[in-house]
Amino acid sequence: MARARSSRQPRPSATPARSPWRRRFSILFRIVLGLALVAVIGLVTAVYVTKSELPSFEQLKSSPNGQMIRVHAADGTVIVSLGPSYGEWLPYGQIPAVMRDATIAVEDRRFRSHLGVDPIGIARSFQIRYQAGRWKQGGSTITQQLARNVFLSSQKKFGRKFREWILALAIERQFTKDQILELYLNKVYYGGGAYGIDAAARKFFGHGADHLSLAEAAVIAGLVKAPSNYSPTADVDAAKGRAGVVIEQMVRYGAISQAQADEADIADVTLAPEAKQNSARYFTDWALPQLDVLIDEQQAPLEVWTTLDLKMQRDADAAIRANVPGGAQGALVSLDRDGAVRALVGGTDYVTSIYNRATQAVRQPGSAFKLFVYLSALEAGHKPDDTVVDEPVSIDGWSPRNDSRRNSGPVSLRTAFAYSLNTVAAKLGQEVGFTTVADMARRFGITTPVNTHPSMVLGTSEVRLIDMTRAFASVAAGGVAVAPYGITRVTANGQTIYSHEVDRSHVLVAPYVAAQMVDLLQTAVNTGTGREAQIGRPVAGKTGTTSSGKDGWFLGFSSGLTTGVWMGKDNARPIPGLHGGTAPARAFAAFMRPATSNRPIEQFETQVTLPDMELEPDQESYGQPDNAVFVDDDGNPVSAPGPEQAQPVQQPAPTSGDDEEDGTTPAPPAPDRQELNQDWINRVTGRDRDQGAPRDRRDREAPSRPQPREQPRYSDDRPYQ
Repeated sequence: MARARSSRQPRPSATPARSPWRRRFSILFRIVLGLALVAVIGLVTAVYVTKSELPSFEQLKSSPNGQMIRVHAADGTVIVSLGPSYGEWLPYGQIPAVMRDATIAVEDRRFRSHLGVDPIGIARSFQIRYQAGRWKQGGSTITQQLARNVFLSSQKKFGRKFREWILALAIERQFTKDQILELYLNKVYYGGGAYGIDAAARKFFGHGADHLSLAEAAVIAGLVKAPSNYSPTADVDAAKGRAGVVIEQMVRYGAISQAQADEADIADVTLAPEAKQNSARYFTDWALPQLDVLIDEQQAPLEVWTTLDLKMQRDADAAIRANVPGGAQGALVSLDRDGAVRALVGGTDYVTSIYNRATQAVRQPGSAFKLFVYLSALEAGHKPDDTVVDEPVSIDGWSPRNDSRRNSGPVSLRTAFAYSLNTVAAKLGQEVGFTTVADMARRFGITTPVNTHPSMVLGTSEVRLIDMTRAFASVAAGGVAVAPYGITRVTANGQTIYSHEVDRSHVLVAPYVAAQMVDLLQTAVNTGTGREAQIGRPVAGKTGTTSSGKDGWFLGFSSGLTTGVWMGKDNARPIPGLHGGTAPARAFAAFMRPATSNRPIEQFETQVTLPDMELEPDQESYGQPDNAVFVDDDGNPVSAPGPEQAQPVQQPAPTSGDDEEDGTTPAPPAPDRQELNQDWINRVTGRDRDQGAPRDRRDREAPSRPQPREQPRYSDDRPYQ
C-alpha cells in the first residue's frame, strides 16, 4: 500500500513559476498604454473641437489686438495716435522673402516641418534651463506665438501653456503654413505700439514693409524676442546687435549666403526720427479720459475729432515760453464762445513735465476772484457808477488794506474794480454775504472748495485755471453758462458714435448783470491793472496776484475768445516782480493778437467809461508805480522821454487780490502826454477801425470830450464831461 501510494505523488512542473514583478510591470504597462491611448484620443478630440471653433482666416485678419485711438485737431490733422498701431495688411505674396526668412530663422527654424508644437525645441529649452539654472530660451513655435497673441494672455502657467499647444495644433489643421505666417507677420507685436511688420517698418524706418532691405528685415525680426529691450527708439546699438544675430541665423538656416550677409551693412540702417512730444499732449491728456463717459465702445479703433486749433496752440505755447519768468511755470486755456477749447498749455515743456497746470493744478487766484464778488454785488442791485467809500475796514478781526497802503475815500464801483481796491471788495463781500459770493463762484463753474472766511473775497480759495476761464467765458456769453469741451465727434468703423451738442439753456445771471460786469472788466484793461493786455480791439479782463508774487493771473475775452493765463512756481515760492498785470497779461496779449486777427472786431454792449483819476498809483499795473498813462497812436504804452515834457495824467491805485508788496520804486520820467479821452479809448478798443458802422454813428455813440486845461478829472457819480 505504501509503495502504491508513493508512486502516485505529483511530478515537478516543467515551466518555472512567473515572477510577481513581471506581472506587476505588465499590468502597469497596460495601464500606461491605455492612459496614453485615452490621452491621444482626448488630445485629438480637443484639437478637432478647437479647430471647429476657430474663426475663419478672414475673421482673424480683421480682429484687433487692442483699441487704437487717433486724435484729430479741428482741421482734421492727426495730433497723436494712441494704443496699438496697425499698418497695411500685407498678403503672403507681398511680404518680402527676406522678412519671411528672417522670422523663420530666428523664431522657428522647423516651422515648415512641425505640426504646430516642436518637441525638439521644447527639449532644447529644457536642456538650456537645466544648464543655466533659469529659463533663457522658450520652445514656442511661430504657431504657438500666434495662438498666444490672438487668443490667450501671456501668463506663464502650465494650464495656459497646455491650451496654447491645443490651439497651435488646431491652427495647423485649419490653416496652411503660408496663411499662418501671414497672420503672424501682420499681427505680432514689434514694440512702440506697432502691431505687424508694416506698422513696425513705418515707425522705425519711415516706409512700408513691402520693400524692406535685408538689414531692415533683420532689425524687425529681432524685435519679437524682447520689443522693449531691442527697440531702435530705446537702444539703437542693442537693436542692431540683435539684427546681426538674426543674419547669422539666416546663414545657418540657409536662407542667405555668407556673401549676402556680408553685404547687409546693419550699421548703415537709417532710422526714422522719433516724433517729438509737444504741448498738444496736455490737451489730449485732458480730453481723452472723457471718452469713458461719452462712449461705450472698448474694442473698435476710434477716430476722435477735437476742438484744438493747431495754430492757436503753437501761438499759446510761444506766448507762455516767451513771457514766463525764469524758473517758473505757465499755463493757458482759450475757449471759444461755445466752450470749445482752442488752445491748452499745461506747462512750459511737456517732455520734462506732463503735469497739467491748466486743468490739474489748484492755486489761489488773487484779485481775479473779485469777479464773483462784483457779480454778487451787481446782482444784489449795485450799479457800476454807485459810490462806495474806500476806507479802513475790519471784519471779525480781519483788516484788509490796499496795495498802495492808502485809502481814497468815495469812489465808484468801476474805479474800485479797475484798480482792484481790496477794502471795497471786502465791504461788498460783507454786504452781500460771503456765502453768497461762494455760491456765485460755484454757480459759474468753480469745482474746488470755496471757503466763506472774509478773506475769501481776495482770492484765498484755490481754483483751477480752466474753471476760472470758464467763469469769464460765461460772463462774455451774457451770463449763459459755458462748459469747456474738447471732443466734437467720435467715429468707429466709419460710423459716428458720439457727437457733441452745445447746451445754451443754463442762465447763470441776468443779461444786464453780465453786461455791467463787462463794463467793469473792460475798464480794468483799458485804464486799470490790466493795461498790458490791450490788443488794439475791445478787451475785457481782470488781473490776479497773490502775496509775494507766488501766482500771477490774467483772464479776459475779446471777439468771442476767452483766455486765461496763470504763472508761478510749482512749489509756490515767490517770484520777484510777478504780477497779474505784467507777464501773464503780456502772454495773454501775445496770444490773443494772432488768435483774433482773423475774427471781426466785436464791440461790447456797454461803452468804456473812464474811472476816477485822482488816486495814487499801485504796483500791479506794470510791476512798479506808474503815475501816468502814455500811449502811442494805437493806444499802446510807450517808453518815457525826458522830464521836460508835459505833466502826466494822474492814475488811481490798482491793487491785487491779496498782494502785500513792500517798497516802491521811483516813477519813470514823464513822456509826451496822450490825454485820456474818448478818442484814446476808441483807438485802444478798435472802434476807430470798425468798418461795419458809419463814422457819424460811431461819433454819436462815443462823442469826443473837451480837453481839460490841466489834468482831466472825472466824477464818481456821473459820466465824464
